[in-house]
Amino acid sequence: MKILIIDDEELLVKGISYNLETEGYQVVTGSNGFDAVNLAQDPDVKLIVLDVMMPEMDGLEACRRIRQFSNVPIIMLTAKTEDMDKLLGFDCGADDYLTKPFNILELKARIRAILRRTTKRDSDTRITHGTIALDSQSRNAYKDSEAVDLTAKEFDLVELLIRNPNRVYSRENLLDIIWGDDYRSDIRTVDVHIRRIREKLERDPASPEHILTKWGVGYYFKV
Repeated sequence: MKILIIDDEELLVKGISYNLETEGYQVVTGSNGFDAVNLAQDPDVKLIVLDVMMPEMDGLEACRRIRQFSNVPIIMLTAKTEDMDKLLGFDCGADDYLTKPFNILELKARIRAILRRTTKRDSDTRITHGTIALDSQSRNAYKDSEAVDLTAKEFDLVELLIRNPNRVYSRENLLDIIWGDDYRSDIRTVDVHIRRIREKLERDPASPEHILTKWGVGYYFKV
């Protein structure tokens, strides 16, 4: 599998590349946001590790531009620790976040977890409820038969809800299931992803028909 590593810290890029190549991944590297956008257009790319703070074009802007043509999973790297910076990353379309300095074993574990989810195949590939349809084999989503681009985490989240209609999941449950129980994040991460999913799949995101909130509890998919 081909993975992009985009960071302006040369030594860090070399270290990540070496560790991933020893795991059997094909690694392509870049040092700024323009590299990220250009290299992400390769259809063989399966995942991007993208630094936030870079010259010329930062990672957030690169992530926004990549999301205009690709739903490839993106893990953001940053030296910042503020929750707002993480929420901005998710709002741009990132799937995961890792704060520097980090353990390379944790990065590899997150890469494996994301790739397992994004490459899995399900025998029941097509699910349709109302105006929303998912194909778990191609990982495509549709609204009123029109294709909609979802990030890897967005797809995982809506697939979980649509496969378990009317079951209410708390934000903590969704963090554990979709991001993993070792994922340390604010529960607002879930709210950001739900909002983005509604904007993409609901006819009226302000008055959703399917992806609903159970106030004080969590979220569920209504059929």
